[in-house]
Amino acid sequence: MLEKYDRESNTRSPLQLGKWAWVITLVGISLTCFHLYTGYFGTLPSQKQGAVHLGMALGMIFLLFPATRGAGRKASVPWYDVVLAFVATFAAYYKILFYEEVLRARVTGYTSLDLAMAALGVLFVLEATRRTVGLPIVIMAALAITYALFGNLIPSPLLSHPGFALEQVSPYLWFRESGIFGTPLQISARFIFLFLFFGVVLMHTGVGRFFNDLAFAITGRFTGGSGKAAVIASALQGMISGSSIGNTVASGSFTIPMMKNARFKPEVAGAVEASASTGGQIMPPLMGAAAFIMVEYVGVSYREIMLSALIPAVLYFAGIFIGVHFEAKRHRILGLPKEELPSKRKLMLEKGYMLLPLLVIVATISAGFTAQRAALLGIACAFAVSFIRKETRPSIKGVLDIFEQGARVALPVIAAVACAGIIAGVVGMTGLGAKFAAGIISLADGVLILALLFTMVACIVLGMGLPTTANYVVTATIAAPALINEFGLAPMAVHLFVFYFGIIADITPPVCLAAFAGAGIARANPMLTGFTAVKLAIGAFIIPYAFIYNPMLVMVDATPMGILSALVFSLIGIMGVSSALIGYFLRDSHLWERLVLLAAGLAMVVPELLTSGVGFLAMVAIGWLQHRRAETPNTATS
Repeated sequence: MLEKYDRESNTRSPLQLGKWAWVITLVGISLTCFHLYTGYFGTLPSQKQGAVHLGMALGMIFLLFPATRGAGRKASVPWYDVVLAFVATFAAYYKILFYEEVLRARVTGYTSLDLAMAALGVLFVLEATRRTVGLPIVIMAALAITYALFGNLIPSPLLSHPGFALEQVSPYLWFRESGIFGTPLQISARFIFLFLFFGVVLMHTGVGRFFNDLAFAITGRFTGGSGKAAVIASALQGMISGSSIGNTVASGSFTIPMMKNARFKPEVAGAVEASASTGGQIMPPLMGAAAFIMVEYVGVSYREIMLSALIPAVLYFAGIFIGVHFEAKRHRILGLPKEELPSKRKLMLEKGYMLLPLLVIVATISAGFTAQRAALLGIACAFAVSFIRKETRPSIKGVLDIFEQGARVALPVIAAVACAGIIAGVVGMTGLGAKFAAGIISLADGVLILALLFTMVACIVLGMGLPTTANYVVTATIAAPALINEFGLAPMAVHLFVFYFGIIADITPPVCLAAFAGAGIARANPMLTGFTAVKLAIGAFIIPYAFIYNPMLVMVDATPMGILSALVFSLIGIMGVSSALIGYFLRDSHLWERLVLLAAGLAMVVPELLTSGVGFLAMVAIGWLQHRRAETPNTATS
């Protein structure tokens, strides 16, 4: 299932790797050890740190990922991939071997060998990204390079620029801090790798199964208990995995059959898992890799990112939870028998210690430690936890496998942020960001809601082809400045806005890979599963607008009463919208009732006392009418 829907899982098997499997293991372990060492003793200068980070990753990618799916069935690694692996690694290490010379060349001029290495390096990044992530982001990067070279040929005065020569573009993207080795790759080399490795170690402890059992113990006995448990379990696992598709498959292989057995429709079961798994990237404390890049872009600590993302994440999962409840009530789906559910008390006594690594991460970041130090302490705690029980206690070979897996998990992220650096570099080189911002303002005619809608559409469309991290880098570079500078919006709210809409592309048709993966497990119609996922996760389309218009939801100029009122009104508003889409409130809803609930729910999200009050009264009126109405057969009015 992962190989079908997730490009990142399309790797050669150990049998296909043959003797090169040992090289992969050695390089993977070395890469992990390098990051652990520099995380504890201090990182190298950014260019050297990035060169080791990217160089070893490129070597592994060309050995692990076949050029095409058909090539992956060959019994061994072809000779050209071996050559690519070594030359790509050298192109990155060239920055270390000739570090001083490359720095001086910025003033004196680059040699022919410098230019050749820069051009090769850019090409290697594009090809590695195509193999690990897919073609869309590579096409965008190629178009960006083309724009840098031939911008003078564009007839539009808004987009045209003098144009740059190839010997200017390639070293700018390869040797400067604003291209491939810019902020995204630097953050990946300093923070993201360590947190990805932390997730690998933690999953080895069996925490995934513990999260599932805990979720069923908490909610399993209530209406639609299996669906509600899937929401909680996926939220918990998503914090660790950071992959919408991977989490859908890993958690869904257990939760989706349980939901189907409880009489949830197959498309609903797949959609619940996909929507909840996608939200794992916005759930503190770990969130997705893009959250660490946001630290640099917004200029705040990771602790502030966590706090700002907390209320929107709670609203997101509460919205899915409410949607599952209405769906279960509408179809009379009851909870599971108590005897079939694990005991919360027994579960916490026996396996509650598995939460310690997450608590360590939260405590250390809250105490003001750096993200690097928090990750290292979390990794140490996760390893310690894995030794408590015999079944999770790793052998020496097991530890080495974990170290190798830590590097493998990071490869697609490294390739994606490197390729996104090409786009970000061109934006900085050509001034495209300011031109794009001017275009948005002109198209929106100065109207904020229109500018937000255009930005939302751009983020979702980009998210259909780009990984979340790359999508965030592009939109934060191009679109976010327009909203911040022209409309005076809070930077934190704007960056979370583009972050959210980049993520939910995974469940938004027509390209909704997480929903397709859930549909594959549930044996449901993929497109219908995607639309159902949007219906359940409708809060994700509302919440970003809510915190743009009411920044207290992201802790900007927040007061206790302001946060409480914003949270309550937003939650009730999401409830109204969700009930309208599903067709159930206290009873099955008539069409006019659904329209009123939809309007009332949207009005509740607007941070105005009048509109929120009117929306609340409208929802109360519908509730009162449905309470008085005798319950009708389930199919009568929906």
